[in-house]
Amino acid sequence: MTRLSIVHKTAYKYNKRVTLSYNEARMTPLTDPQQVVLETSLKVTPSQAAVSTYRDYWGTRVTAFDMQMPHERLEVVATSTVEVHRAEKIALPEQIVDWETLDSDAVRDQFSDWLPQSQLSGPGAEVLSIIPGVVAGRNPHDAAMSVFEWMRGEMTYMKGSTLVTTNAEQAWTQRQGVCQDLAHLAIGSLRSCGIPARYVSGYIHPRSTAEIGETVAGQSHAWLEWWDGEWRSWDPTNHKPAGDHHVTVARGRDYRDVPPLKGILSGGGGSALTVTVEITRLA
Repeated sequence: MTRLSIVHKTAYKYNKRVTLSYNEARMTPLTDPQQVVLETSLKVTPSQAAVSTYRDYWGTRVTAFDMQMPHERLEVVATSTVEVHRAEKIALPEQIVDWETLDSDAVRDQFSDWLPQSQLSGPGAEVLSIIPGVVAGRNPHDAAMSVFEWMRGEMTYMKGSTLVTTNAEQAWTQRQGVCQDLAHLAIGSLRSCGIPARYVSGYIHPRSTAEIGETVAGQSHAWLEWWDGEWRSWDPTNHKPAGDHHVTVARGRDYRDVPPLKGILSGGGGSALTVTVEITRLA
């Protein structure tokens, strides 16, 4: 078990005064069987914002706020304390479904959100022609692991090489991307052979050797989960399952379902964005 304190700050400094804005923040971690949120808060500045919360279709906690007054900056600070206790799931043969089961009407209906390609996950014709050879002769679990190993040999993590609008095919074409691109490509590859897969966003503590009480510069992060009889996780950036230093905030079909902060505004004339994530291991 690992207990982590997370402070995620996002600030916009507008070039011109904004007269009106409507916003949604997805910055509050989930409580699920693998992690428990002990405390959480989200503060919006200017403080006159009208704030409400709800759960979206995917189960993510969304903080919605609108600012109907002139303002020149916006700051959102999400603070959370989370206990994470991820036990790696051993893939026992009796738990792994076969391809016939995956292709059954019941399974396709149950996982109908996680099987079709989404706007960012479609890997393109070249990858679609490669994947059948990568997974040939393997059960769904081993097929997924083969996809991840194949990606490891083909893709390079490169900070700043893509945009949030970059899709899996574009990342594949340049053979590089950031964590969300690697997640999109893996998800699209799994979906192409009938394995349900979903996008996960959250945080990662980057340094396992950090002392208890030491605050480090953390990261917003992305990985994926796939189903082969059970839901399992994989972090293609770090070539391993999600562990106790991963904190889940949201799940969706791709990044477009889970952006940490989005909104529409009137005015502004452009802005300067500052984002920081600070993570402290408490236990």
